Order: sequence, then C-alpha cells, then structure tokens
Amino acid sequence: MSPNIKPTARAFFIAALAAASAPGAKADAVSDFYAGKTISLIVSTGVGGGVDTNARVVARHLGNHIPGNPQVVPKNMTGAGHLQATNFLYGAAPRDGTHIGAILPTFVGYQVLDGKGAQYDARNFNFLGAADVENANFYTWRNVGLKSILDARDKEVLMGATGAGSYTMLYPTLLNNVMRTKFKIVSGYKSTNEIHLAMERGEVSGRAGNFFTSLKSQNPDWLRDKKIDMLLQFGAVRDPEWLDVPLLSEIAESEEQRQIFKVFTAEVALGKIFIATPGVPADRLAALRKAFEDTLRDPAFLEDARKVEMLARPLPWAQAKAMADEIVGLSPEMIAKAKAAMEIRLGDERKAP
Repeated sequence: MSPNIKPTARAFFIAALAAASAPGAKADAVSDFYAGKTISLIVSTGVGGGVDTNARVVARHLGNHIPGNPQVVPKNMTGAGHLQATNFLYGAAPRDGTHIGAILPTFVGYQVLDGKGAQYDARNFNFLGAADVENANFYTWRNVGLKSILDARDKEVLMGATGAGSYTMLYPTLLNNVMRTKFKIVSGYKSTNEIHLAMERGEVSGRAGNFFTSLKSQNPDWLRDKKIDMLLQFGAVRDPEWLDVPLLSEIAESEEQRQIFKVFTAEVALGKIFIATPGVPADRLAALRKAFEDTLRDPAFLEDARKVEMLARPLPWAQAKAMADEIVGLSPEMIAKAKAAMEIRLGDERKAP
C-alpha cells in the first residue's frame, strides 16, 4: 500500500479487504455465480436403475441447498462400462462447479485392475459423498449345511453366475483364490432372477453379490422361512440389520489378504457416490459439499427416498476420498496379487444348462 494514502483512506481500504474476505462475502460470490445457472448431474447408467433413481432423488433437492439455488438436471451418459461419463467429467467437463457426477464406483478399482480406456486419476476427483451405502451379500440354501464361508474349503458348492465381471462370478472366484474355498461357478444365466430360479430348481445352491434390500423385496419368503444361510457381506462396516454376518475383511487371515479384499469391496463401500470435477474453485466446492450434506438431512429428501425404498445411509466425502486414495495408492506388487485373485482356476467354472 502506498505511504501517500491518508490514514482514513487506509482504514477504509483495509476494512474493504476484510469485508471481501469474510465468509459472507464468499457465500455471496458463490450465490452470484450459481444464480440462474443449471448444474448438469452426469449419471453413468441408464434411466431407471438404482444409481439413476438415487441420482434423481438427490437432484430434486440438492439445488435448494446450494447458494443461488441453481437447477440440478440429471443427464444420463452411458457407454464403455461407465468410462464415457467418468472420462468426460475428468477431462472435457467445465471445472467451474457446474458439472457433477453420479458414477458407479467401479471407476476406482477399474483404474488399478484394468485401466484400459481410463483417462482419469480417481484421486483427483472432488468427492461430495455417497447418498446411500448398502452392503452386498453371499448366501446358500440351508440344506447345503454351510455355517461359515470357510466350510466351503471342504465341500464343493455350486454357485450361480451371470458372466465375467459380475459380482456373482467375482466373489466366489476371489474366495477360491484367496481363502482356498471350493465353490464351483455355473455361469451363463441371463439375469440374477434366473439364478434364483435355478436355486429353486436345484441346479445351483447359492448366489453372491445381491443386496439386502433386493433380497428382502424379491425373496422375502427365503428370509421368513429361513431357507438360506447368510454367510458373508461385502462392505466397510456390517449392515445394522445383519450384525451377526461377518464382513469379507473379517475372515482375512493376513494383512495381505485384507488389502486384496479392499480392492474388491471398495465399490460397494463407496455406495451411490457423487463427485465433482477436478479444479472446482475452493469456495464453490465447499458449498457443494455442504449442500450435499444438508440435502441428505432434509426431511423432504428423506421422504422422497423412503418412497423409492432408498436407505439414505450417507458416506461423508472425506471417508470416500480416503478409500479411493488407498486403493489407487496400492503398490504394484499388491495390485498384481489382486489381479491374480480375479483369475478363474481351471475346473472352477462350467456353463449353465
């Protein structure tokens, strides 16, 4: 500041600087930016699925909590196994806070396990949090007699599967390779509903990779009549309704096994994740994160979530980012072992009738 400025002018100048840097001024700047604008919510799945339904419920309420009250418009961008939407958000989308995404969280594990076509680094996305986190599970018919997943080390069990890349095939394969179980995979069913029908016909004895809400809504009699044994769940913490069912991480017999399991459960643990592009200005990012948190506490949002049977179990952005950073930051040696754990052993798979 020039020494020639009079004391009164200097005081006024300092006061103006202080006012401009105050929280209220920042909030006004964010409000001014978003007023009259539209935020594009890029959804990596088609219309009508769980990720899309979740995203649209959030979109109806999120703008009410962002300064300036912008309209939030879902836009489905499918293709290349969710890579098209993920790459777009990372590279082509504006980095000004007008584009956010509801992306299937496979993008984190895919970066380290395959990476073909991935033009992003998951660590550089700005995580907003997850609107809903639900664990996957693993069950067999009660007459099979498994009381623990590790009982399958001594007994072959036929597991129904749709095809490569699905949880129905991945989880039994992972257990066979890491925990020395003897699951035999019967693949080629056209849908998970067909797997359930095959279970009832006696063609297979179990299924992996369902979600608890789906099981409760589609096969309530299996639970009511105790037709199945729930052996395992996949996620970061036990489902509050299934506290007696162990997590995959809890059956690990070494730290190396736990690290491998984290790679394959991260996408379940991340839930219905929402991200912003890299490079969003700090004040707008803070506003988006706060708006996301406030939305998930909004009674109107919770009522909408209840109507579509959405659990609305949120995951804070900091925890989501820590998970992603841990997976992407694994050593090359650990990533190689995780890749090996995905490989189907000779004789472990056969085609469905």
